Amino acid sequence: MMLIDFPYHFDGRDRTAEADEASHVRNLIELLLFTNPGERVNRPDFGGGVNQLVFAAASAEAAATAGFMIHGALQTHLGQRISVEDVVARADGPVLTITIIYTLLRSGMTDRVDLTLGETP
Repeated sequence: MMLIDFPYHFDGRDRTAEADEASHVRNLIELLLFTNPGERVNRPDFGGGVNQLVFAAASAEAAATAGFMIHGALQTHLGQRISVEDVVARADGPVLTITIIYTLLRSGMTDRVDLTLGETP
């Protein structure tokens, strides 16, 4: 099953670019996490607000809070497509590293997304 690739663009055939399910879900996760709550007019609760974490103090407490926040957003908005296995957030100085491990419900395939926020030294 082919799905629309994100961000929207055209492929080499000048048609809407397509993605397989694994890539599409990875794109949905990034879209969800980098959308701030309140940014969508008709869906004010949509979003993970990860961009706001860049300005939070880098500490173990902030990393734990980020992990719970991300896990909740994924379960709420993508729970019909994925099962979240683990969300690990680590603060290392000005850098916040987030690892999300999930299973696609349709295929049973396990995948991961790694995000790095902040300025790397």
